[in-house]
Amino acid sequence: MNAVVEGFRGFARYLGGVMGADAYAKYLEHHAVSEHGDPPLTEREFWRDHTDRQDSNPQGRCC
Repeated sequence: MNAVVEGFRGFARYLGGVMGADAYAKYLEHHAVSEHGDPPLTEREFWRDHTDRQDSNPQGRCC
């Protein structure tokens, strides 16, 4: 049973990566490594900036 649960969690992480749900976590990792002088954006600020950039520079996407 434990293997099934771990398999499902792995699939959920994969699907989240494909859908971009892990973008904020990747942003935080990049921000920590690149040693910016300013604090990182909050999650709300990050997603607002992300959607604003997509709207101002539309690229091939489904919706």
